[in-house]
Amino acid sequence: MSAAPDNDPRTPSPPYGYSRPCTLDRDEQIRVVAQFHAHRIRPNRIAYRMGIDIALVEALIAGEVESDRFAALVESFRSQRYRDRMRESSAQRGSQRFELQREIEQDRQREIEAERLRRSPR
Repeated sequence: MSAAPDNDPRTPSPPYGYSRPCTLDRDEQIRVVAQFHAHRIRPNRIAYRMGIDIALVEALIAGEVESDRFAALVESFRSQRYRDRMRESSAQRGSQRFELQREIEQDRQREIEAERLRRSPR
């Protein structure tokens, strides 16, 4: 359900000189966008850092392009991020560790709920 290029109000890429050229193929771009999105990096920042077309980044996040694959990649990276954060929290002791793990768990639940709401039919 992507819009025709003539009807798409987004610009195809950041202004010349704004970002670096992208050397990744399309599959790698999708994977990188999913990884950055899982870490809550803003779409314009992803485009700037990696040189990926901002229209592609926004379309992936909005679910307009390869929505199932992108959602699966984002979920995979979010799960990996959760596991890494929990493993790192084990260095703490006592109530500090408990509070940090509770915060990580609540953060994960908010991500799951937000994704569920985004995916539900409107």
